[in-house]
Amino acid sequence: QVQLVESGGGLVQPGGSLRLSCAASGLPLDYYAIGWFRQAPGKEREGVSCISRSDGSTFYADSVKGRFTISRDIAKNTVYLQMNSLKPEDTAVYYCAADFPPAYIYSGSYSDVGSWGQGTQVTVSS
Repeated sequence: QVQLVESGGGLVQPGGSLRLSCAASGLPLDYYAIGWFRQAPGKEREGVSCISRSDGSTFYADSVKGRFTISRDIAKNTVYLQMNSLKPEDTAVYYCAADFPPAYIYSGSYSDVGSWGQGTQVTVSS
């Protein structure tokens, strides 16, 4: 099983940018699909973005498409989420996740994701 540790969250003004990092250990980064979910107060956890294990294809929720970019550095075993043009509705705890079908980014499913990080808070507010 892979272990995941997120970093990079914080407070940012609307329109600003943040980059989240997820350091993986225990298995190579391209062993699983890996990506990000988020959960806002009072809401269900939702998919944000992921990279498939097979060919590195990327997937984005409609709400972040064009603003967020996911990437991975296999040598560093780290996945990144560059978040630009942030909006107050992006405020949530962001979780790195591994071992799930990329379709989970769209489907609302998350209960049987294989591995989770501890989460990092992102707050977008003026």
